[in-house]
Amino acid sequence: MRVLVTGGAGFIGSHVVDQLVERGHEVAVLDRLHPFAHAGPPDYLNDGAHYAWRDLTDDAAVRDAVVGIDAVCHHASMVGLGRDFTDVDSYVRDNDLGTALLLRALHEGGFAGRIVLASSMVIYGEGQYRCATHGRVRPAPRTPSAIARGQFDPPCPGCGRPLTPEPISEDVPSDPRSVYAATKLHQEHLCAAFGHEHGVSVTRLRYHNVYGPRMPAQTPYAGVASIFRSSVASGTAPQVLEDGDQLRDFVDVRDVAHATVLALERPETYGGALNIGSGHPHTIWQLALALTRRASGDLTPAVLGGARAGDVRHIFGATARARAILGYQASIPFEEGVADFAQVPLRTRVVPRVR
Repeated sequence: MRVLVTGGAGFIGSHVVDQLVERGHEVAVLDRLHPFAHAGPPDYLNDGAHYAWRDLTDDAAVRDAVVGIDAVCHHASMVGLGRDFTDVDSYVRDNDLGTALLLRALHEGGFAGRIVLASSMVIYGEGQYRCATHGRVRPAPRTPSAIARGQFDPPCPGCGRPLTPEPISEDVPSDPRSVYAATKLHQEHLCAAFGHEHGVSVTRLRYHNVYGPRMPAQTPYAGVASIFRSSVASGTAPQVLEDGDQLRDFVDVRDVAHATVLALERPETYGGALNIGSGHPHTIWQLALALTRRASGDLTPAVLGGARAGDVRHIFGATARARAILGYQASIPFEEGVADFAQVPLRTRVVPRVR
């Protein structure tokens, strides 16, 4: 199978490329080497893949890239919460416009293969909860005043009582609460519209908190695992927001890449969304502590309170559907994966250019 991997030089995409090449597929990569993430081509590129350093918003580049393609694995995106709302145009350009132009090129080229979209759990917004009185509920966004008072857990929208977080399923309505989340949801909608019109299978993989080798060093676009790992590498204790009890599903990038390859190779196509995680949530504090325990020196995570704009309290996914559809189950336990992550170097940080 000839597979186009957009963003195939990036953190997750490069691991997908490695596994596809290892399994005998012909792999073409289209990657702009975004200056927020890359100083140039990284040193871990796979010799068995063909790389084109071009932009998804370049019509000619995308048309060239889709010729003869059997499947598309769409990873190219600007990720993370960013600096603030001034990033909105960059997110829309890279994530929405880039996706739109890719799909147009596939349309013009008569593409009839399959698409696997690297989506994200951020489209859910706040996670799923259960109230002892009202059953399953979705709370409203947390207010700055509540966070300032140290009231981090959202209350039941019906009675105001405490809630118990539960795994969120793929069927729960989306509720994006950041620019990044909104663009990822729009990617899903665009790809779904293409699939319906062309009779093409679109599998939307909603990755949870991915960590592991090749993760970029701390930038305004990095996830919490990268931020903590960058602190440890510099000999500084990780700074934990809120109280550290936020629940996330931290999943090793090698497991995520395996799930992605399974979606590409599955004999029967699947058109729908799948949560891709480890199936075992951990707290932010547990991640910080696991990383510092593997570091040299005497580091203890510091709890700061407060919260990042657009962040949610608890979010972790139900993974039974991915197991049933793909046969996917994470194989790298949290303790083993984080211990490895604590030792591998991060990708060199690149300072964003002033526009």
